[in-house]
Amino acid sequence: MLNLNFKIMKTIKKLTPVIFVILLLSFVACEKEPSIESGDKSILPERMSIDIPNSLSNEDIMLKSAAVDTLQGNEIYTHLTHFIRIGEAGAEIVEDIIYSISYYNIDKAMVLTYESDEDGRAKKIEVVEKANFESINYDYKLTLTDEGSVSNPDGGKGLQIFWNTNKGAGVEGVAILKPYNINRKDRELGEAVFRIDYSDINLVGYDARMIVQIADLPVPSALEDPYSMRTLKMFVGKNGDKIDIYGNSNHPNAKFFNDDTGFNWAFVAAGDDQLDIGVAEVGLPPSTLDATSRKVLLEDYSIKHVFSEQIYDIWPNISGEIVNTYLYNTAAPGYFDSRGFVQGGTSPGSEYEKLDSRIEVLSPYNPKTISTLKISFQ
Repeated sequence: MLNLNFKIMKTIKKLTPVIFVILLLSFVACEKEPSIESGDKSILPERMSIDIPNSLSNEDIMLKSAAVDTLQGNEIYTHLTHFIRIGEAGAEIVEDIIYSISYYNIDKAMVLTYESDEDGRAKKIEVVEKANFESINYDYKLTLTDEGSVSNPDGGKGLQIFWNTNKGAGVEGVAILKPYNINRKDRELGEAVFRIDYSDINLVGYDARMIVQIADLPVPSALEDPYSMRTLKMFVGKNGDKIDIYGNSNHPNAKFFNDDTGFNWAFVAAGDDQLDIGVAEVGLPPSTLDATSRKVLLEDYSIKHVFSEQIYDIWPNISGEIVNTYLYNTAAPGYFDSRGFVQGGTSPGSEYEKLDSRIEVLSPYNPKTISTLKISFQ
């Protein structure tokens, strides 16, 4: 059992390095020059993100080894809260940059250039009226370009926002961000591109919703970091104090016990913002799986099922009682409170009942679609 425990703990602890990079970028984005409030004249969108309860969005990536020969649920489910936090941080990065652009008092269609304090390169901001993106009409489009890179395939675009100005009534828009073209000195994210779709108007069932997509995160060699994330897509819907979340992250070099390689973290979750509690269910389908069924993604490829099959593949004569005991806390769903993971499989109390029912109607995306996700500027 010691060898099995060591291998699982080694696997789990290698899943987190990309989070350092994402959160570092979020910190850097907040360190821009102080913005000048432009008041009611600003036409920039006022918000592009939804706050997720801390119970489901955990920045603490320090894990402790299990004290007993049971794979602790927090060492599986806590990684889900890290991936959710990555998506939330992506939206916050976009908001930070939009806030910084308010320094230039964007109050109408205009073109301006400036020299970035971060990389010393010339940047251009162009705002035009009446833009169409993916067959939707928007009041405005803003494009921020690195002027020395316009001949590149991406046109040097660092940020593009499409939005409607329904001042006081709500916000609807799409933001696409390529950090490298914002700050050439920040190379850790390579060619990564973020996209945030946000709306808090004309919705059915939600007060606000956002879809976060991240593509082309750099993936080191499997020997250097076998669990790096390549892509992520996450839906977040808010209705009063309740938050619904579903999505996938793709880890193309991920391996657990046997030689099967490449997995999605497929998940659904629901949280209560006021109580700061959450419920989540996670599946580990192969990155190449072409399926949309909730049963397939979350039941056939549940953490417990995938881990059990691989353990028996490596140790075919191991006792079933030992395996079941070892994987006890991997049972679905997982329950969280403000302190983190509570337990798996059995609800800790009646306050979770509404969240249990909410995740039953949620389903992740098709793993194959997420594994091949691409994001492009207009």
